[in-house]
Amino acid sequence: MSFLNRSTYDSSTEQGVLRLSIAASFGVAATAVAFGLFANSSLIIFDGIYGLIDVVMTWLSLLVVRLISLSTNVDALQSRLNQRFTMGFWHLEPIVLGVSGTLMICAALYAAVNAVDALMSGGRQIALGPAIIFAVVSLIAEAAMALFIRRANRTIGSEFVRLDAKNWMVATAMSAAYLVAFGGGWLLGDTEWAWIVPYIDPAILLVVCMFVVVAPLGTVRQALSDILLITPVDLQAHVDEVARGIVAKYGFIEHRSYVAKVGRGDQIELFFVVPASDPPRQLVEWDKLRDEIGEALGEESTDRWLTIMFTTDREWTI
Repeated sequence: MSFLNRSTYDSSTEQGVLRLSIAASFGVAATAVAFGLFANSSLIIFDGIYGLIDVVMTWLSLLVVRLISLSTNVDALQSRLNQRFTMGFWHLEPIVLGVSGTLMICAALYAAVNAVDALMSGGRQIALGPAIIFAVVSLIAEAAMALFIRRANRTIGSEFVRLDAKNWMVATAMSAAYLVAFGGGWLLGDTEWAWIVPYIDPAILLVVCMFVVVAPLGTVRQALSDILLITPVDLQAHVDEVARGIVAKYGFIEHRSYVAKVGRGDQIELFFVVPASDPPRQLVEWDKLRDEIGEALGEESTDRWLTIMFTTDREWTI
């Protein structure tokens, strides 16, 4: 089957890294839920739920990556899917990233409320032995995955993979907190401070939830910016600089630009107002001028949607 093939988990590709992350996340999450129930630890159960949410969202990320890849493949342009989504699938990327971050925040807020309730109710007794074992195993596994994915993304350069690496780093920090907390509870068990032990699980859960709430905020903010088509300042400045140079070089009247970043896709529309008195040009000449502008803008790729128009009527630029 395809999920057993080594090529399915190729660490040099975005999809391969995400598949590997899904498999590892599911294994850690399932283990967390089992150990959490056995140890009666809401902290470990939350870790498992957090991981399962990550599995679902990473799978959706993988699906979006595949759709974007297919939509930018020339051989697939006549496919039924592309005929229904002629503008591509870039808009799905910020939606998935935004939903993923929002779900993480909501899950953390819900767990934080439960943690406060447990603290006010006298804490929670847990089995420290299984809890410590899980903390050690998950810490090693999650740290290894975080380092592996960050290293892989140095060459891939994917926002999805970057977010996934951040999630693994968050999970690693959480496991380290578990180990310190449960280890401290085990040491305090036979001392005069034993009364603190029942409060360890909900207290650390509350701290972890506060950290988890903050971590995805940047991703959610950027996703919302992409969804709302907020113009990136740097990209707008670069496009306008190139356009002004073309206007000055060819004696055009003015230009108007419309720029947005949607996920990994850059959408650029450029309108040039040409003097009506200019001599007619052949279509080949206009195409050469478009090529010149495209080269000046740079970074030509399948993730750039570039439209260049010439008109003598300003109303067509609005």
